[in-house]
Formats: sequence, structure tokens, C-alpha cells
Amino acid sequence: MWNTIRGFLPSWAVLVQGLFVLVVPITISSVMKWVERKEGQTSRRGIRAAGRKGGGVPSAQKPGEREKVQKSTNSSSENKNNAQTNTGFGKEEEASSQVFTGRFQDDLQQFKNISMDMSDVNVREFYIGPMKIKAALFFLAGLTDKEGMDHDILKPLMYADRPFEGMIAAPEAASLKDIIVHQVILTSEVEYTGHPMKSLQKVLFGAAVLMVDGMKEVFVLGTSKGRTRGGEEPVSEALLRGPRIGFNETLSDNTSMLRRHGRTTELAMISFTVGKRIQKELVMTYMKDIANQELVEEVERRIRTIDIDDVQESGFVEQLIEDNYLSPFQQIQNTERPDRVMAALLEGRVAILLDGTPFALIMPVTFSMLLQSPEDYYDRWLPGSLLRLLRFFGAFVSLFGPSLYISFLSFHPGLIPTKLVISIMSSRQGVPFPVLIEALIMEVSIEILREAGLRLPKPIGPAMGIVGGLIIGQAAVEAGIVSPILVIVVAVTAISSFSMPMYSAGITLRLLRFAAMFSAAMFGLYGVILFFLLLVSHLIKLKSFGVPYVGMAVPYRMSDWKDFFIRLPLQFMKRRPTLLKPKNPIRKG
Repeated sequence: MWNTIRGFLPSWAVLVQGLFVLVVPITISSVMKWVERKEGQTSRRGIRAAGRKGGGVPSAQKPGEREKVQKSTNSSSENKNNAQTNTGFGKEEEASSQVFTGRFQDDLQQFKNISMDMSDVNVREFYIGPMKIKAALFFLAGLTDKEGMDHDILKPLMYADRPFEGMIAAPEAASLKDIIVHQVILTSEVEYTGHPMKSLQKVLFGAAVLMVDGMKEVFVLGTSKGRTRGGEEPVSEALLRGPRIGFNETLSDNTSMLRRHGRTTELAMISFTVGKRIQKELVMTYMKDIANQELVEEVERRIRTIDIDDVQESGFVEQLIEDNYLSPFQQIQNTERPDRVMAALLEGRVAILLDGTPFALIMPVTFSMLLQSPEDYYDRWLPGSLLRLLRFFGAFVSLFGPSLYISFLSFHPGLIPTKLVISIMSSRQGVPFPVLIEALIMEVSIEILREAGLRLPKPIGPAMGIVGGLIIGQAAVEAGIVSPILVIVVAVTAISSFSMPMYSAGITLRLLRFAAMFSAAMFGLYGVILFFLLLVSHLIKLKSFGVPYVGMAVPYRMSDWKDFFIRLPLQFMKRRPTLLKPKNPIRKG
């Protein structure tokens, strides 16, 4: 009898599979709830920013609520600053509270004291004109234009005879200041400051600081000069047709590129200083007559919440102001191309430029932007639409190619045509690993080769990737480690991932590909479909600065679908994206 009962019981493999079918959805549900709770908790950045959950444009806030939030934010930041003052930054606060006295020797010694451990800060003492007025010029070796400083500042001051004709004594401080600015120095940028620490900061940024006896303020003269890289073609966004120039590491060059590309008075550029210890300049740019004001205010608010010692690259800004740091998808687009930035600004988006990096940031972002290329608009609409459809297909293959191979061979071989499945099974004869392990071996090998090709010098990097892939693939097949059909699947998947216009978007798909492979290995097509549904639900929930990540697809808007999967002729694209809510929705009359 017991043998009969045991005959009706399923095997251990079926029981384990059923357990997985029961446990995995519960685990995924628990993880999603944990993520929601994590997002719901107010972070330190959220407290300072006082934004709503998940970021986004705070259009639902009333004016009174915004004032309360601003007051609470200011009070919390003041408390934090007071705490920092009492616990660690006493010397810096003391130095910043000092001012110049007008006594030359005291002020000179004071400046030397705060810069005593900076050997690249140079001091040049001299006398001004026939009155022999004591003066000193501070500058930084390497960042200051010495030729311009000698020609426009030092020489005119030392040989300034005509402005002092008829004088028997040195003029008063106010008169002397007027003479130096309006009659002697030849620089176009002149500022004033009475604080030694601020003047030292200006010197470290490349300016020349002029100290004059009897004056309680110093002159900050714009003489900065640094080595800059010329505008070259962006390496990460190469095009066959389009501008051959990209951003460089100098902020002024990048802003001038945008000004030259878009000659309009409506292009706004707002400057910020980011970084607590090492300060850098950041510029937010947008079209005043197009961009939604709430979006501009939200971007500005998030920039002001950046609290870090040094913003080394625009990637720091991207990670600190994005909506959901747990999402594998990028919510801010990075680019080296001025034409891409200008096209985004004309749609009503906002861009961020940071000094020291050629990568600009564009926000908000939708998923379709990651699969679009500027060439789609430079070519005629039929070739552009075909290439865009190929990219969407390439993204699907890159994400689900290996997982479909695993699910069909492990769980659903009956869905494959008979002749093809016989050919596949015969090619797998002698392979000692399951399909999942076999696919992981090849995928990991390809990723290592890809990463090694990027890090190697340019002349040998591509050759190493091609030769290494051929040798490893052929050797693995001959050794019986993998099957020939898997080599084809992995190669097609790798080639499809290279069709992504954005390198960062390709990394996201490569990351999710492994999750899809494990889902397929556990549940077959059921696991792939479950993974796809979870991915879609996450994308629907995801937002970028209050704009739905898949807003171009749902809800359906005919005006937005004209530039989604395909690009219609320019004559039909008369409206800007509706989901951005631009001030002026019409591109042309």
C-alpha cells in the first residue's frame, strides 16, 4: 500500500521546483515592500531638500507649505553649520572671519600665514608709480597667465606716471582705487574683497590678487589661464553624420559652445558652487521661454542639497540628485555632445555642466531617450526610423537572448522545431555542464574581454577583444566546455548590446541579463515572463524629476509617439513632448 502511495507522490525535483515557485514570488514581494519602505523613509538629503517621496516636481505643494519647508530647511542647515563650527572647523571659521586692516605689512603677513603651506602661491612686492606706494601681487604658478599679468597689471602699475602728475603725496584710498581701476590696469575682470580667505580662494582658482597699502580691500583680477583640451570628437558617442566637436574639461569652453550653437537670448545659465572643501563651479542651463518653471526650481533645489567634500565628476552630481538610487536604470542622461544638449533644451529639458569634466547631464529622462541617436534626426526619416527600430530589437536581444536559450533548452524543448532541436542536442553531446553554467561561463568571459578591451591602449584594445573572443570561443568548443550554438547566441547578444547609443544604457541591460538568466534557469519561460513583468512594473513606477520614465509610451499620446519607436518626417513633429509640460508646446507655426 505504501508503495502505491509513494507512486502517486511527485519526485524530489518536482517538489523542489514547486517550493521555488511558491517561495520566490513571496520573496520578491517582500523585497519590493522593503524597497518601498526604504524609499519612504526620509533621508538626510530629503530632509534638507524637503521634497516629496521619490523626488519629482513638487507641483502639489502650496505656497504656504513651501515657505514652511524652506524655513525648516534653513534652520536645519544653520544647526548643522553650528555643529560643524563647534566640532571641527574652528581654524577655518577663524580664518574666514578675519579682514584686511589697510596696514600693508600686517595684511601681507596675514595672507602669508594662511598660505604658508602652499608653495605654488607666489608673491611679488613692488611700488606703484612715482609715489612709491607699497603693493603686492599674489598669483598661482601654472594657473595664472604670467605674460598677461606682467603686461596688463604689473608693468602699468610700476610705470604709472601720468595718473599721479601734480601730486606731492599719495592720494586717499578711494581716489587711489579709482585711479588704479579706471586709468592704470588693463584687465576686464575686476572684483573686490576684504577677506583674506576669499582672496586666497580666488588665487587658487587662477586669479591675481593685488594688495595696496592703505586699502582695506584687495583687487581680484581675472588672469586665469590653464591648459585646455581642444574640442574633439566624442569618443563615447561617435557619429557618421553630425558635428565633430564635443565638450572638454573647461566649463567656460563648454558654455561658449552652447552659446555658439544656440544664438538666442532665451538661453539661461545659472552658476552654482558645489563642494565643501574643494569647490567647483556648476552651471544649470535651460530655455527660459520653453522649460517648465517647476522643473527648473526642482533641479535647482536638488543642486543646493549637494553636501560633499569634492564633486570630482558629473557622475557625483548624477548620483546625488537622482530620484531612485536603487534602480538599475539611469534617470539622468550624460553626454559629451553639445548638439544633443541643445536638442534637449529645445524640448524643455534642463542641462547641467560641471567644471573639470566633458560630460553634461540632461534631465528629465525617458527610457526612449537612451535608444535615440542624433543621427536619427540628421538622416531622412525612413533610415532614421529603421535604425531606431533595430536598436529596440537589439536591446531586446541583449536582455533576453541567453535567458530564452536557457528556458527553451532546459524546460521547453518541445517548442523548438524538431530538426533544430536535434541539431542543438547533438552539438551539446559531451558538454559536462548544465545550460545555465555553460551560458554563465561564456557571458562572464565576454564581459571580461569587453572590460579588458576598454582598459588597454587604443591600438591593441579592439584587436585583443576580437582575437581573444575568437580564440576563447574556438578553444571552448573544441574542449567540449560549451556548445557551438551557445557561442552563436552569446556573440549575437554581445553584438546587440553594442548597438546602444548610450554606453551606460548598455551596462544596465548587461546587468539585468544575468537576472533574466537565473530566472529562466529556475522557472523557464514562466521565470522570463515573471522577470519581464517585474521589470515593466518597476519602469512604470520609476520617475525622473517627476516625469514618468515610460511616459512616451503610456498614457498614449499621438503627438509623443511621432518620435518614439519611429521618427516621422520633421513636418509632422510640430509639438514638443507633452509630458514635459513646456511653456511653449509648439516647435514652429
